[in-house]
Amino acid sequence: MSKQFRNCNLDQAFLLPPSLQDWLPEGHLARFVAEVVETLDLSGIYAPYEEGDGRGLAAYDPRMMVRLLIYGYCRGVASSRRIERATHEDVAFRYLAADEHPDHDTIADFRKEHLANLSELFVQVLRLCQQAGLVKLGHVALDGTKIKANASQHKAMSYGRMEEAEKKLQAEVEALLAEAVRVDAEEDGKYGKGRRGDELPPELARRESRLAKIREAKAALEQEAREAAKQKQAEVEAQLQEREKQEQERGRKFGGRPPQVPDPEQAQPKPEAQRNFTDPESRIMKDGATKEFVQAYNAQAAVDSHAQVIVAAVVTQQTNDKKQLVPMLEQVKIMTGSQPDQATADAGYFSEQQVSDAKLERIDLFVAPDRQKHGEEKPWATGPPPSDASVTERMRHKLRTAEGRAVYKMRKAVVEPVFGQIKEQRGFRRFLLRGLTRVEGEWKLICTTHNLLKLFRSGWTPQRA
Repeated sequence: MSKQFRNCNLDQAFLLPPSLQDWLPEGHLARFVAEVVETLDLSGIYAPYEEGDGRGLAAYDPRMMVRLLIYGYCRGVASSRRIERATHEDVAFRYLAADEHPDHDTIADFRKEHLANLSELFVQVLRLCQQAGLVKLGHVALDGTKIKANASQHKAMSYGRMEEAEKKLQAEVEALLAEAVRVDAEEDGKYGKGRRGDELPPELARRESRLAKIREAKAALEQEAREAAKQKQAEVEAQLQEREKQEQERGRKFGGRPPQVPDPEQAQPKPEAQRNFTDPESRIMKDGATKEFVQAYNAQAAVDSHAQVIVAAVVTQQTNDKKQLVPMLEQVKIMTGSQPDQATADAGYFSEQQVSDAKLERIDLFVAPDRQKHGEEKPWATGPPPSDASVTERMRHKLRTAEGRAVYKMRKAVVEPVFGQIKEQRGFRRFLLRGLTRVEGEWKLICTTHNLLKLFRSGWTPQRA
């Protein structure tokens, strides 16, 4: 007797209409995403649609578009073209799209137009994590990671090179204009006046365009230099006031030369200061993992130790983390409604000004003043630090105590795996969008989906209102 096989005829018609709910097994991530989206407040996304007159083709429902984007970022499929293709080829995407197939331009436009509202979903999902008991705020660890910008570093130019290129291009433009005038005069004399006289030779148009871009980039770098000088001016003036106050208290002046107040109007960019022509708001940064210099942004995250939920997410143009401790912990308070009991951060975050800030006085800080080499063991500390110890010395002493070592040791296990999950498992190593505001919106979308995956794996079930 021959073996019996199940029917696999591709032309087999269904007796009853197929149901979308039969496409995926129970407990699938796509089902969870669909259920969570139903609980989210999407009124900000729907608002622009309600302002129209109702004419024209029906739009895709924002709920469906949000489902596709969230699930795509959860799965490491962020490209609008890949999402479009997945609505045809991947049953989970097809399920979330309700068997619709928005094209990649529609997906990309939706993400750009509603990015601000999409980034606000970070707070809503974080609230769900809090309700599910995944956020305790007993210990929060901070760290930053360099994520490549959607721009090549070869499209960047230093201020020094800009000055050289500007002079060279200006001379070439002037030479081409002079040649054009000479040719026009020669042709007018030979053929009579008949040309419009406003045509630009291709080589002149290209050079004028490049010259305009270089001048625009130069002006931006000069403005940044003036703004940096203004900030430095305010800091130095505050230092001088404090110095004067201390001199009056002690009855004599300090030795040495007092700090010099910079003049913002005289500030000039350093010759090596660079600006990228594709994404001018990105910066050349050193990737801590590869030790390579890349065109990137500095993506910050504060992670709660209980379940590795991200409780604050920010993107900065700063190449290091020196000034991020206070802003990040302030963001934790804004996002969650309260401050953590303890916070840890590596040596990149340490500055006496940051760890001494009054805004953080209720947080038990463990921030390393010095980078520790692998395998290096500092001597243990017992008892209190000397009464005249500086802020830095007190922190060093704190991190050498039994409690300090135990708490600080947790930092790597809390925050670094989060970046590994985002970069390695989900393959997110480069922003798709450009400009600081859009990049930060995309980073918050990434962090939103990270937290959503934590919710999914915890077994939590969304409850509709």
